[in-house]
Amino acid sequence: MKKIALVCNTSWGMMMFRLGLMKRLIHEGYDVTVLAPYDDHSQEIEALGCRYIDIPMDNKGSNLIKDWILFRRLYKHYKEIQPDLIFHYTIKPNIYGTLAAKYANIRSIAVITGLGYTFINNNITSRIAKKLYKFSLKNASKVWFINHEDRKKFIKKKLLSRDLMEILPGEGVDMDKYAPRVKENQDGIFRFVLIARLLWDKGVGEFVQAAKAIKEIYPHAEFQLVGFVDAKNPQAISKEQVEAWEANGWIKYMGPTDDVPKFIAQSDCVVLPSYREGVSKILLESASMAKPIIASNVPGCRDIVEHGSSGYLCKVKDSYALAHKMYKMLNLSEADLQKMGMCGRRHVRREFDEKIVIAKYLQTIETYMLEYSSSRFVQKSS
Repeated sequence: MKKIALVCNTSWGMMMFRLGLMKRLIHEGYDVTVLAPYDDHSQEIEALGCRYIDIPMDNKGSNLIKDWILFRRLYKHYKEIQPDLIFHYTIKPNIYGTLAAKYANIRSIAVITGLGYTFINNNITSRIAKKLYKFSLKNASKVWFINHEDRKKFIKKKLLSRDLMEILPGEGVDMDKYAPRVKENQDGIFRFVLIARLLWDKGVGEFVQAAKAIKEIYPHAEFQLVGFVDAKNPQAISKEQVEAWEANGWIKYMGPTDDVPKFIAQSDCVVLPSYREGVSKILLESASMAKPIIASNVPGCRDIVEHGSSGYLCKVKDSYALAHKMYKMLNLSEADLQKMGMCGRRHVRREFDEKIVIAKYLQTIETYMLEYSSSRFVQKSS
């Protein structure tokens, strides 16, 4: 039984973005081990049939002692498990997991799911992170990027050899789960929804300011915020701030949810004015459900939105530009909204269907397994 290890900074992330992959690997007969910090979703990983290992991780910190402990723990587990191939996701596993795999003499692939602060900012932490990337990732068998612009950033900053780089078409979306649904609320209210962690760099502030402007013209338009407050994140928006916005009547805060399709289905337009994404999962899911979308013209968003056809792109960090696109959306006919939504679904099926992403994984795993078997045969023959 061939062994695959998947390493991430949260169990939630594994269930949210790689559920289909884990199911398929189990179905194909692979022995799958997931290493991630314990959270509410860890038991769900075990229920799929994966082996789960709790690996504590200081995701936001830059404490070198804690990072050294993480490296040692990963190395110890890799030596015990002896997987045939390891996939690393997010910055800490990409850096320290790749190094641990090298010293354990195990092949690994680093998946760059987004650059975030590492490239948006230019402080000492981001400069150290770039140096660590450069030092570590050269030891990976391959490095996968989920959008072309992140790959170009690595090339521009000379962090990695082009020979190691490949493109994975996002994390994929289950188009059967995220299929169009009949809208339950037929009350004539046009609903915009933003579904994300409540962080300033998700464009939540711009969404609220645009909502304030639009409601002066269309008082019956509704603007929903769905997501949880990530208090540990330096970009977190306080619960008090959200309550103040709601008290002013600008938005409705719906809280966090485990049923994302429900909120997409009852909306008329999904909005994400993010400052940067890897490839936005919520935009993929919304387009797959045939919803028109409005997003910032930034990496990870513009890959999904076909401007003027499946939705609108607007200038980042500009609430006026966002409000203008909302105004345009409000004035489209129902037939035009449906046409825009179906255009988005076709685009997702063509470029981002989960089946395409999983096929890339399986093809890569099979290739490495064949190479490994061939090398073992040559060694035995000699």
